[in-house]
Amino acid sequence: MVPELVGKYIFLVQTFVEAGDMGLSWPQLQDRWEARYGSTYARRSFANHRAAVEEVFGIAITCDRSTNRYRINRGESAVDKREAVEYLINTFTVNSLLTLGKERLSGRVAVEDVPSGQKWLTVAMQALLDNAVLNITYHKYLSTDTEERIVRPYAVKEFAKRWYLVAWSQEAEALRTYALDRILAMERTGETFKMPRDFDVDALFRDSYGIYLPEGQEPVLVKLKATERESAYLRDLPLHPSQLNIGPGLFALRVIPNPNFIMELCKRADRLEVLEPLEVRQAVRQALNNAILLYEH
Repeated sequence: MVPELVGKYIFLVQTFVEAGDMGLSWPQLQDRWEARYGSTYARRSFANHRAAVEEVFGIAITCDRSTNRYRINRGESAVDKREAVEYLINTFTVNSLLTLGKERLSGRVAVEDVPSGQKWLTVAMQALLDNAVLNITYHKYLSTDTEERIVRPYAVKEFAKRWYLVAWSQEAEALRTYALDRILAMERTGETFKMPRDFDVDALFRDSYGIYLPEGQEPVLVKLKATERESAYLRDLPLHPSQLNIGPGLFALRVIPNPNFIMELCKRADRLEVLEPLEVRQAVRQALNNAILLYEH
C-alpha cells in the first residue's frame, strides 16, 4: 500500500511540474488521473494527496483562486529540492512508467528485474528524508545466522542489479554497506540523527569501485589496453569516472583495485588487458587461472 500511495504522489508532482506555470484545471487533472489509473478522481482524495505531497516532499500544490487552476510554484519545482527528493521522484517515475508499460504494452517492454529494490527501497528512502534511525535484521552471505543492527541511513547506492544501504553502524561505530535483498526486516526505532553536513556518497566512493567502502587504501594508476570494439564501449561507458583515453586503445584510471574491480576486469579479460601496475595484472591473472582450474577435468 505504501509504495502505491507514494507512486500516486510522484505522479501528481510530475504532472504539475510538466504543466508548468499554467498549471491545470480540476477537469484537466481528473482527465490525467483517469488516463493513468483508470478511475475517477475525487476532490477529497486530491486534498489528502496534496497534503501528503507537501508533508513528504515539501512541495506545495497551490490553487490560483482567480483562475481556479492548480500548480506548483516555479520555486517549488521538484528539481529544486534536496537531491534525495529528486532521486526518489526519478526512481518512482521510471518504475511507474515501466510498470505501466508492462501492463499496457505487453510483449513490447523488457527490463531486468532488480529484486532488492522492491521491498525496502521505499522504506529506506523515506528514512533518509526523515533522518530516522533504523533497526535492521541482516543475513550475511556464507552464514546461517542473522544479526540485528541499529543504523543511521546515510545513502542508498545501486550497483550490479542490487541496491545497497550505506549507513553508520552503531555496533561497529563505522560506515557499512548493506544489500537490501539481504535485509529480512527494517523498522524505525523512533529516534532521529543529525546528518553530517559534509557527507557525499559520490565523494565517498570516488576512488573506489562498486560497493566496497574505501578503508584507508590509496587509489593506484591502472593502465589498460583494449580491443577496438571494447575501446568503443569504454568511451561510451567508462569503467570509472577517472578514466582517460591516453592513446589508441589505451586507457588510464585511478582507482582502488578492490575485488569488485578485479571481477570486472576478469569479465572483460579477452578484450581488456591490464598493462600496469604489476600487482593488479597479477591479481587478474590469478583469478583467471583459478577459473581455468575449474575446467581442467
